[in-house]
Parts: sequence; C-alpha cells; structure tokens
Amino acid sequence: MDATERFIIWRVTLRRDLMADATERVPRQAFTFWRVTLRRDPVCGRDRARPSNLPCRDLMADATEPAAWGKIHTSGLGTPCRKCGRRWLNSMLKRLILPKGEVSPIMARFRTEYGYFTEPGDEYVITRPDTPAPWVNVLSNGDYGMVVSQMGSGYSWRTHASMNRLTRWEQDLVRDRWGKYLYLRDVDTGAFWSPTWHPCAGSLETYRVRHGWGYSVFEGEYQGVMSELTQFVPLHDPCEVWILRLHNRGEVARRLQVFSYLEWLLGTAPDWHREFRRLFIETRYDPTHGVLLATNVLWDLPGRGNTHWNSSWDYVAFHSASCLPAGFDGDKRAFLGRYGDLDAPRAVREGRSFGTQGRWDDPIASLQVVLELAPGDTVAVAFVLGATESEEQALALAEKYRHLPAVHEALAEVRRFWKETVGGLQVHTPDDAVNLMANGWLAYQAISCRLWARTAYYQTGGAYGYRDQLQDSLVWLLLGQPERTLEQIRLHAAHQHADGTVLHWWHPLAEQGLPSYYSDDLLWLPFVTWHYLQETRDLGCLQEEIPFFDGGSATLLEHCLRAFEKALSRRSERGLPLILQADWNDGLNAVGIGGKGESIWMAHFLHYLLVRWAELPVLDEQTASRFRAEARALREAVNAHSWDGKWYWGATTDSGRKLGSAECVQGRIFLNVQTWSVLAETAPPDRAEQAMQSAREHLYTDYGALLLAPAYSIPDPEIGYITRYAPGTRENGGVYSHAACWAVLAERELHGATAAYQLWRSFCPPVRGMEPERYAAEPYVMPGNVDGPDSPYAGKGGWTWYTGSAAWYLRALVEGVLGVRATWQGLQVQAQLPEGWDAFRIQRRFRGALYDILVRRAQPGERAAYFVDGQRWQGEVLPVFEAGTSHRVEVVVE
Repeated sequence: MDATERFIIWRVTLRRDLMADATERVPRQAFTFWRVTLRRDPVCGRDRARPSNLPCRDLMADATEPAAWGKIHTSGLGTPCRKCGRRWLNSMLKRLILPKGEVSPIMARFRTEYGYFTEPGDEYVITRPDTPAPWVNVLSNGDYGMVVSQMGSGYSWRTHASMNRLTRWEQDLVRDRWGKYLYLRDVDTGAFWSPTWHPCAGSLETYRVRHGWGYSVFEGEYQGVMSELTQFVPLHDPCEVWILRLHNRGEVARRLQVFSYLEWLLGTAPDWHREFRRLFIETRYDPTHGVLLATNVLWDLPGRGNTHWNSSWDYVAFHSASCLPAGFDGDKRAFLGRYGDLDAPRAVREGRSFGTQGRWDDPIASLQVVLELAPGDTVAVAFVLGATESEEQALALAEKYRHLPAVHEALAEVRRFWKETVGGLQVHTPDDAVNLMANGWLAYQAISCRLWARTAYYQTGGAYGYRDQLQDSLVWLLLGQPERTLEQIRLHAAHQHADGTVLHWWHPLAEQGLPSYYSDDLLWLPFVTWHYLQETRDLGCLQEEIPFFDGGSATLLEHCLRAFEKALSRRSERGLPLILQADWNDGLNAVGIGGKGESIWMAHFLHYLLVRWAELPVLDEQTASRFRAEARALREAVNAHSWDGKWYWGATTDSGRKLGSAECVQGRIFLNVQTWSVLAETAPPDRAEQAMQSAREHLYTDYGALLLAPAYSIPDPEIGYITRYAPGTRENGGVYSHAACWAVLAERELHGATAAYQLWRSFCPPVRGMEPERYAAEPYVMPGNVDGPDSPYAGKGGWTWYTGSAAWYLRALVEGVLGVRATWQGLQVQAQLPEGWDAFRIQRRFRGALYDILVRRAQPGERAAYFVDGQRWQGEVLPVFEAGTSHRVEVVVE
C-alpha cells in the first residue's frame, strides 16, 4: 500500500427484510465489519473507496458475523464528484444496503482482547466483562454523581460521595458485586437475566460496554431479546437516568417483566452497622405518581444537631419509571427471599413484587414494569434515581423524566456539553495515543471525576483537598475557561486561616476539615493564582475580598501574601524549609513532626514561586525585592547543604538523618527533588544535568519514572507510612503519575521535545493498556500509580480516575511535548518536533481568542520561521488578539 492509500473499518447493519437478494443465511438484523481501502485521488484530493469482498473477521473478531453475502460492487453507485467524476465514498457506502439499513464509520484503535477505542475517540468499548480490574466510568454534573463499572456495579451520591451517599456499595474490587441492577424476566417461560453482566453473571449470549464522556451503554442479547441500557446524569438535575431499550429479534411475541433493584443508604458511608442504621430509613410508595420515596431521620454529618445522632437527612430520595409500575418493593428480605442472593432474587424467580414499604425493614427500592414486544418491535423504558430537597421536587423530577422525549433530550444535552467542553483544546499529532488522551479523556477525567465527583472505585472520598482540586482546576485554563479556575481559587482562598495556614482537606455540606500541617499546602494558592494570571492578565481579581475560614476577610492578593509569609517563617537554622508533617509526599508523615526536619523539594518549590511572583506588577518594590532576596538565599542554602554528589538529597528527619541520599540503603534517590531543581532553576546547569542523569539512571523505567528507589521494605516510624506500603506500590517505589508528569516538564527544559515525549509516552494509558494483563488498569484514564520493580506486579496500574495526574498529564503534553504555554506577554510556542514527527497541530484558546497552530518540518529550501495569519512574525511569543477572533499560526522548524 503506497503513501496515498489507507483503510478504514465500517460497521454495516444488514437487514434481510430490506435486502433485495435476501437469503436465509443472513439474520433478520445483524452487523458485520468491512475493510474499505481508501486511495487519495490526485485530481480532486478526495478519497476513493474499494471495499473488500468479505467481512473483516481478522480485525473485528468479536462482531456478529452473518454468512458472506457476495461481492460488493462499486460501479454505478453513488454521486459522482464534480471535479473528477469518481464516486464519493459516503454516497457509495450508503448504497451498499437498501434504505433504512445502517452504515456508520468505526475503527478499533489500541485493540486488545478486552476492548478498543472507537474511531472518534470519545468511547471506549469493552468487549469482555472479565477485565483485569473493574473498568469504570465516573458520571457527575458537579452535584449529583454515580460510578459504574463494566459489570454494571457502582454507587450514587449527592454533593459528597461519602457523607451523602444514596446507595450502598462495598469497596471490593475482586468481586465487584454491589450496585444498582435491572432484571428481565420472560413471563411465559420464567427465564430471567440482567442487561448488565452482574448480577446474573454469564447469562447473556453477547455483551459489550461503551464508556463515553458523560454516559455508559451496556449492550447484550439473551434468547432473541437485544438489550441496550444507557446510564447518565443530567446536567442540571440531582438524579441519574437509566434508559432500557429492548428489541425482539424473534418470530414470536414476548412479554417481559423488568425489575429494578438498589439498596438505600441515605447518609454517611460506609454503612458499617446496617442493623442500627436501617431503623431510621422509611420507604413509601406514591401510587398516584408511581414513585418510591425514601427518607432518613438520622444523619451523622459532623456539626449537625444539638447532640450526637440527633438530626435528620435533608433530602428526599426517589426512584421512578417512565411507565406506571405494576409492582414495587421497599424491603430487601422480601425481594431477595430468606437467605436469598442477587443472582436469583425471590421476586424475580416468582415474577411478582410484594408491595413492602415502611420503617421496619431493610430498605431497598425496586419497581416492576411489564413490557410487550411483538416480533421485530423495539420498546424503551426509563428509570430515574435521585435526591431532592423536598417531596414536591422529587415528584416533579419523576414527572419530568416520565416523558421519553425529555429523557433523550437530557442525554443529548450531556453529550453536547462534554463534546463542547473538552473540545476547547484540540491536538492532532502522528501519535494516536497522544490524540486520544489529549482530545477529551484527560480533561473529562479531571473535570467529571477529580473536580466534580471527587470519588471513584479506589478512593470513595468526597472532600476537597486544598492542594488537590486547586491543581486540577488548571485544566480549565487549557480548555479556554479560566473563569472556572478563578472559581476554584476563590473557594480555596475561603478555606485559608488568617495566619496563612489552610485546611489540608474539608467536607462540603459539613464545612469541617483537617488543619494542614503539610508544608506545601498553603503555597498552591499562589501557584495556581500565578498560572491564572499568566493565562488572563486579570490583575483585578487580586483585589477581590474573600473571607478567611476563621473570620475576617482580605483581598486575594493578601491571601497569597499571607501564604508566602507563613512558608517563609518555617525554616531551619540552615535556611531550608521545614517539612513539618510532610511535603507534597504525604507518606513522609513522620519526618518532621518534631519541627526540625527539612524538605529540599519545598525549597525548590518556594524558590519557584518567589521568583515568579517578584516579576508581577502587583507587588510593591519592597516586597518584590524581598522575594528576590529570599529566593537567592534559598538557592544558596540548597546548593550549599543538599547536593549529594550526583543528585540532591530529599529531606532530613527531626534527628538530622538524611533521606533520598546516597548514604541510604533504601529510598536513596527521590524524583521530585531532581525535577524541581530544574523547573525552579535552583540548580546550576551542571548540577541540573547531573541530577536528571541520576534520575534517568535510577528512576526511569519503560513504564514511567519512579517516585523513589529502592523501595522501603521495613517500616520506619521515623519516616512515616510510606515505608509501610508493600515495596514497589504507590509512593513507596512505584511510578506516581503526578510526579512523573513533572519529570516530563523537566526533560523538556533540559533535553527538548524528544526526551519529553519519550517519557510522556512511557506511561501513556492506551500504550500501556496494550499489555492488559500486566497493566490491569483502564486504558482510557490516568492511574494514580504504577507498581515499580520492587513489586512482583511491576507495571500494574492502580488508583485510577481519582488522581491529580490527569490534569498534569495534559499540561505536561501541551507545555512539555508541544511547547505551547501561557506567559504574561502572550502565548508562547517553543517550536520543536519530537523525533519521528513531521508536524503537529494544536487549537488552543488564549484570552478569548482561538489560536490554530501548525508546527511542521521545513521543506527543502525552507528556513525556520513563524507566520501569523500568513504574515511573518518574529519571536516565540505570539501577539494577543481580541477575544472572539480566530487566527492561524504556522511554525516551520528546520
């Protein structure tokens, strides 16, 4: 195949009843995949198509394949091109089958035995349910949310996933058997199954799951009944919707019962004392509206009531269906049966609901609806689960989503929202892995899970971390929505005390948290604020009055300066920052609890911020001069005391013992200390080069950069819980993805785009996911960590979704690999191309204008140059344009 020839895969639905040459060998409705070769026409530049003669079994082996139905002829089909007379690809393909047949483009990218990305990149299709670990989706609108796995399991919440959980769930990633389920039962035969793999595991004859941005779809078939279950969270309502579509492929009519099932929690999770907590929950069925309601008169939210266990849950939960139920249940024992189980509940086995409700049982919600399907018919029903502030609101939402057109419009709105939101940044490179992660999945993970849901399978949190969501909010800058970053800045500034200290984390709803004794937490406020200012040049925001958590208020500028003052006051006799309970590495939580331990990473980080804030025009000259002087003192102290010969040691304990030093048997070298010596420019050039060389020698693997090495194998009370992790896991000698992103940025600073790209790609999920048994984690989102060489499972990903690495991984790509970054003067393009790339294109919004940037290699005879809207431009910093305008930038690289 020459350079102008490519191929695509098309999914073609074949309908025997619509085919002129129908034969019994072709099922009534089936689909297959056809390889279509494309050749670029030299005359008009359009694609010419040559379909293969047979279905493409080798590429799409899991497809339902009818018998081959003869050659496909292209002659005489399609509308001719006006320029060259050739038949157009799309027109030709539409004529391969008769009207009403379905043809849609699809290609399996990064395909393994467990699944693949679709060609648009906005869905990951799971083709086997027994993935190496639960592969989930996190759906949230910023208030209400749900997590669902490929098995159909998961949980739901409102506002706070641990303190305001709606449904029961147990963190069991081996069985993954807790969730909200549907059952289907054939009235005539008594056979029953579920449209998801659980709870009736193994009953479906075909099964696949499509996780998309804001929704998940479960497709299956059982005894001639095709099912499609779509789950999503509407953008503006505190509820979730499940759309169940059933299609009868058989020759006889089917009468089906559909039973829903979930267990109410309605408060704080986990529900560890069920026999106590169940006594406060009441279920009630409203026959007029066909809605199950649930309330709870006990909510042990901190700070509630005049004494312990003396306040009510503030919400009314509800469960409804789009058609009037034929039955309902509110009691677990009645539904499952005595000693019954989820795989064969009594209600489903017997085909009847028992009408239980009240305050004396183990509360669940189950609705039964009856559907009739003639041969070839398709029917749909929607179920809704939610929590509102009143019964009136609950009934109103149930009524709203009783109408299927409203349900489908809500789903379409969700899909439009995510497409438009993540589409604020577009990246096109020769590497499909880069394109998949950059054009949606990283931004979706950072927003839907990390900023809005704050929960997932590995960590069922719900709180705000002071440093966590501040850093995550940087993703909005890359998407052209800096006002969202400013909202996050305001929120976190309001959780700072007047003395500059902050809460390490706090709970929304309760508005209580843990005072921070981590040395770095308070500095992330000026860090993110500085990045916001580079993006927007919005100095006015610094004059906004924001309250302190412990009373009083001050401008945002004053909030940032108080953080600096507190950080500068915490230094050792050698002038190095005290580590306190820990720095960014939480696992070092005993190193400095006596108030003497030091952190070299904190020295780099503080230096980074002091230098950059000193350049802002908002500081008076006295403060700016002081910041510069403090930065010089830090730089001198670091280089005088912490250079270890070939790298910087990481910290000292209260007793003066060094960590991350060549003197150590375990934990000899720390990654962050080396990378930030480059990013903060605290290291002289020779030491910067040597420090990164040591990192490459001791910490780089073929699946990312380790946080430290070798791993600790013996618990050390003087260091902290990092030494108690199994060796090679998480911070203890694993690849901590968040820190590895900083290594990408450091590589760019020292060694350019190729080095940054090679490291970035080494821990890229789609690439790592090509070894699914080794990697285990979802290939479409970032893991928090990957096991290191001291683990028997080296290369295994974990702690997916709820990790700060998603936003940083995207920033490491845009700034570290592509070289595009926001500066005070304008958008800067440090044009380099990784080895093997001839070009890349990025569309990025900056200060309201759209920049369409193409970076390409020079053709023979061309010289390196920058062009803006066709005119030559001098320098890497592009002009700042009026908001709402679009501009074309072309950069030629020699």
